[in-house]
Amino acid sequence: MPPVVIDANSADDPRDVIHRAVQALAEGKLVAFPTETVYVVAASARHETAVARLRELACDEPPAPLLSLAIKSGDDALDYVPEMSPLGRRLTRRCWPGPVILVLPDVHPDSVVKQLPESVQDSVTRDGYVSLCVPAHATVLNVLRLFAGPLAMTKATLPGRPESVTADDVLTTLGSRIDMVINDGRSKFGQPPSVVRVNQRKLEVLRSGVLAPSTLRRLADLMVLVVCTGNTCRSPMAEALLKKRLAERFGCPPDELENRGVIVMSAGIAATVGGRAALEAVDAMSERQLDLSKHESQPLTERLVRYADLVLSMTRGHREAIISQWPDAAGRVQLVSRDQKDVADPIGGPAELYRRCAEQIDAELAHWVDELDINSIAEPDLPK
Repeated sequence: MPPVVIDANSADDPRDVIHRAVQALAEGKLVAFPTETVYVVAASARHETAVARLRELACDEPPAPLLSLAIKSGDDALDYVPEMSPLGRRLTRRCWPGPVILVLPDVHPDSVVKQLPESVQDSVTRDGYVSLCVPAHATVLNVLRLFAGPLAMTKATLPGRPESVTADDVLTTLGSRIDMVINDGRSKFGQPPSVVRVNQRKLEVLRSGVLAPSTLRRLADLMVLVVCTGNTCRSPMAEALLKKRLAERFGCPPDELENRGVIVMSAGIAATVGGRAALEAVDAMSERQLDLSKHESQPLTERLVRYADLVLSMTRGHREAIISQWPDAAGRVQLVSRDQKDVADPIGGPAELYRRCAEQIDAELAHWVDELDINSIAEPDLPK
């Protein structure tokens, strides 16, 4: 019997498409979904018979598990890998939702994986690892939000066959082996997701997919973001001073920090794009052999906050404003001053005020350099 095909774009009510897919999965059926990478086939990870059928379609190769588990968000990943390394948490925050499958250690007795049927565990784990993903497609994400439990997934193709990037590809390749196809046109990228195995500080690209190894390596970098108001005085000076201190720690020039896996940036909660650093700030840094003449201001964005491992704000007001807008980042946003005092804005003041401001910031940064989790920087095993 051919599968039911639902055209997501012509549905009178998009919610009906989601509800029909959820119902089919709950009944143990196999449903093909569009994602941003390729079409996939999914089954309820709690339904043994459905997962057994799905396993017959799987074409991923070792060392990744045969099937991946699709979950709602990066936060949910901790239910599956409770003792996830800082590197793993960094990648879940930066890569999801998105075209990356993370292969993570599955060794914790409290993992949700251990609550799945044993036959399902055999399909979604291999050699002590589990594959997790959060596809960046509205249909799949909405289904995951409504569905009770994770979905087991594999690419909607067969070994030796091309990737399915349209619903027609799925029908041609799999036909009656699945029960439902959600048609949402051609997949955005038209190639499979990247697969990355993470174990403590070890990062290994098992499949490049959508993202090149160099991009994945960049996503693994430790990132510190310093924030003030306009990104023309305090935070640019802090950025330069922190780069200098970290470079001294690594024994390299500041412009080589990114090659060591560390990114330092600055932004302003009320900054414009492309503003120059205040002349007094440029002079104060020049006295320390640091160059701010090419600095260009940038506003604080959701992406910067999400990517940052540590956000250092100049005042309590800055911190409160950041947390108010992005409450999930609260644990990563701190005052640069360890005694919780504000670093006053020197704007409009004399050169000496900028010097004192720089001295205050630099003294505080000395403590933060000692506390940064340098040991969480990836030791990648990437192809040249």
